Amino acid sequence: MDMDVIVIGGGPAGMFAAITAAEQGSRVLLLEANERLGKKLLITGKGRCNVTNNCTPHEVLQNIPRNGRFLYSAMEKCPPSQVMDFFETRGCQLKTERGNRVFPVSDKSQSVLDCLKDEMRRHRIAVEKARVLEILTTDGCVTGVKTKTETYSARRVILATGGVSYPSTGSTGDGYRMAERLGHTVIALEGSLVPLEIDGDVCQQMQGLSLRNVGVKLVNAKGKLLYKDFGELLFTHFGVSGPTVLSASAHLNGDGCKLLLDLKPALDENKLNDRILRDLETYKNRSMENALTDLLPHSMIPVVLKLLGIPADLQANSLTRQDRRGLVELLKAFPLTVLRKRPVEEAIITSGGIKVSEIDPKTMESKLVQGLYFAGEIIDCDAYTGGFNLQIAWATAYCAGMAVKNFD
Repeated sequence: MDMDVIVIGGGPAGMFAAITAAEQGSRVLLLEANERLGKKLLITGKGRCNVTNNCTPHEVLQNIPRNGRFLYSAMEKCPPSQVMDFFETRGCQLKTERGNRVFPVSDKSQSVLDCLKDEMRRHRIAVEKARVLEILTTDGCVTGVKTKTETYSARRVILATGGVSYPSTGSTGDGYRMAERLGHTVIALEGSLVPLEIDGDVCQQMQGLSLRNVGVKLVNAKGKLLYKDFGELLFTHFGVSGPTVLSASAHLNGDGCKLLLDLKPALDENKLNDRILRDLETYKNRSMENALTDLLPHSMIPVVLKLLGIPADLQANSLTRQDRRGLVELLKAFPLTVLRKRPVEEAIITSGGIKVSEIDPKTMESKLVQGLYFAGEIIDCDAYTGGFNLQIAWATAYCAGMAVKNFD
């Protein structure tokens, strides 16, 4: 098969890179190990697909805690506005929601996938189901790829095989192994945007409780602030999850880290103390378990009282000033000791990947192997939730797709 470019991987980065290359006149073959394209894309954004974030390139970079500087050129060449224009001019209408998150109007990931597949058909991009085993080279230059049954010739290969999260979608780590065999360094792989396991059983006691407006701080063993956020959090049988926790997980740094939850972020300590005093007066003849019903969710009350050593049946007007002070402090900094991240298989994104110093940031071409390009999650860059990780995929894929046309 006489092709100019072979793209390995049929996820969002692979499809976008293939389309971009084909738009420049390249003959493109896309090889995907799965039965169908975009398997992981379909589950992003809880099946709605958070396409990108409607913000400036600079704001995107501010939401990339790992190697954001490497992506400066890519974000300038393919900003969120260009990504949105790509889909909307091809019939996939978009909408912007809270936090500038961009979704298809249909609220279905399938709409985004259909748009990409239609565009691939329009550009006559060849697609074959095949698991690539090796990228072939001669004298440091790409010459093709080898699958289990075939060998394909091409002088340009775009590697877009994704990470190792959600392995059921085909993220098997093949791309890392192929790159390593060619001399590339793979930074240690672990989950990012992943729930956290918490020491003790307090989370288990509140399993299923969702908090919508909570302040979250991640601090290390020395108390240094690593990350802070505000928003939603969910207690689970193993610990905590939710958008604030997923973003905090990207900053987890060694053992002894703690999450400090501000359960009443709208009130400072003095105002919270006044609020508690009013509630204690209102329910002065009731037990503490009943006196806190206006202040806290039902399942949290026994946990809070137990942590403070306050009997649940203590009459509200018997609460000491010292215990009231302890209640204020606990509600403003509810401590959760982090044991570990959940397994990478449960992560939304893989942290780690191909070392960015070995990639040209303007073209995404390998600095070690001529004709080899990278796109998407396989690169050692990851971002917070909000459409930023898909934006990385689109932008790096665009750079690689544009660069292959200038191949000499």
